[in-house]
Amino acid sequence: MRAPRPYLAALRARFQLMLQYRTAALAGFATQCWWGGIRIMVFAAFYGANAAAAPISLANAVTYVWLGQALLALMPWLADPEIGQAVRSGAVGYDRLRPLDTYAYWYVRTLGWMLARVMPRAALMVLAAAIVLPCVGLEAWSWRPPTGLAAALLFVPAFVLMVALSASILTLANIVVAASLNERGVNAVLAPLVIVFSGSLLPLDFFPDEARLLLHLQPLAGLVDIPFRIYFADLHGMQAAQGLALQAAWTLVLIGVGRLAMGRMMRRLEMQGG
Repeated sequence: MRAPRPYLAALRARFQLMLQYRTAALAGFATQCWWGGIRIMVFAAFYGANAAAAPISLANAVTYVWLGQALLALMPWLADPEIGQAVRSGAVGYDRLRPLDTYAYWYVRTLGWMLARVMPRAALMVLAAAIVLPCVGLEAWSWRPPTGLAAALLFVPAFVLMVALSASILTLANIVVAASLNERGVNAVLAPLVIVFSGSLLPLDFFPDEARLLLHLQPLAGLVDIPFRIYFADLHGMQAAQGLALQAAWTLVLIGVGRLAMGRMMRRLEMQGG
């Protein structure tokens, strides 16, 4: 049981460090509320014009938006800024001296970074969208609870796998940053891919029928589309199990790819100065 202790310590340290940025959490919450309201108004206008063409109900679309805004900080569209700074300063070389598995160390630090950023914002979003809005007469625009007990129970492993998958993608992005010595190119490519193909911008069922199968099978669907559709029971029973299996499979694949990339990057890492 001693082996996990250094990684848990790294996770806890990064988590506690990021929790100190309370002003950033409040600013992020305010921004996400604003954009959430705008997106809901866009959906309301669409449903008012042609509700029959929509693959999900307006209530589920509103819940989809609030879920996405609450968990926005889990999206792996920006590489860890500390990695870029460590690469430029040469501090990344310390990771080669630690008696730890470098990939696992980066992975748990990424987990701590994401969870500390998302938890305060998600708690505030639940308070505002799920509790305050119904109390002030805006129940139609509020965050609804899961569709039944089964959906609530299935959402727990879906959320865990969502976090694990996101961390595996972001860790791989961090490795690319370390290899390329700059995070700007990675962020420029990663952000639009995650926003579109995860379903964060628009639920994947709104895309043309010809593209849906590939969109549901690609790895980024496990970040938003699969767990959110499980939340409001659009995926249930065997379909939900297949969605969870897809999340787990892509997580394992990306962790494997990340480990290979980490080994290759560390073997070629060159330190200058002294």
